[in-house]
Amino acid sequence: MLTKQSPLSGIHFLISQECFRLAVVQLQVTSVKADNLSRARRLVQQAAGQGSKVVLLPECFNSPYGTSFFSDYAEKIPGESTQMLSEAAKESQVYLVGGSIPEEDGGKLYNTCAVFGPGGEMILKHRKIHLFDINVPGKICFQESETLSPGNSLSTFDTPFCKVGVGICYDMRFAELAQVYSREGCQLLVYPGAFNMTTGPAHWELLQRGRAVDNQVYVATASPARDEAASYVAWGHSTVVNPWGEVISKAGAEETVIYADIDLQYLSDIRRQIPITAQRRDDLYSVTSVQEASG
Repeated sequence: MLTKQSPLSGIHFLISQECFRLAVVQLQVTSVKADNLSRARRLVQQAAGQGSKVVLLPECFNSPYGTSFFSDYAEKIPGESTQMLSEAAKESQVYLVGGSIPEEDGGKLYNTCAVFGPGGEMILKHRKIHLFDINVPGKICFQESETLSPGNSLSTFDTPFCKVGVGICYDMRFAELAQVYSREGCQLLVYPGAFNMTTGPAHWELLQRGRAVDNQVYVATASPARDEAASYVAWGHSTVVNPWGEVISKAGAEETVIYADIDLQYLSDIRRQIPITAQRRDDLYSVTSVQEASG
């Protein structure tokens, strides 16, 4: 057993052998793709140097976020950005959840997360299922569907530590997706996301804590760092929440890397103490998927 100090509480606690370190990169995204890629790569290396086994990048980490940018920055997969992700995962020997990039395929654009294993192989491609189409009068109106098409598959991948479910930003608002992932054995849910200055302070942390408590899983989100001069200003505050619903690591608005030790024994303890899985009334209600998750 190892002893670790909580970065939030200052309380020492024991880390079991079923722990692994997760890193969340909150990247300052600019209009220069090459700079975004090189800085992301450097921060992945930094995270690996701190013992991280899984690294999470933010939504649209290679380009500014906005419907006017998607077509200009879109790539095929494989392409320039995913080649960097492959190389970064291999050189750092990590599972790399590559945030998301605008992907072009067959004349359509998607908001796509590619995941790479420690050998540099792509093990998953998740296209954002729920497109961000909202209108909050006087505050924000955004329509991803103006340029993007939705994905049509659920996405999970296996690691030596646990099974991981993947969503992108607005996907997090749909509790059913997280429930299906949990039922399929996921113990960690990751959501690259770019909430804004309206929805961020209102719902960003609330949704993460809700998904974590409802499903007794760890939830991690990776946002771009905040750029007040951007046409779309991201909230930032990348976060990791434990199965008790506690925030165990959280960024501010600036570029940074945050860390959390994912303790699967703690997760098992929570599920044993409050056994909601066994107590569900499947004779009265159910949440099911119409297809098996890819990955």
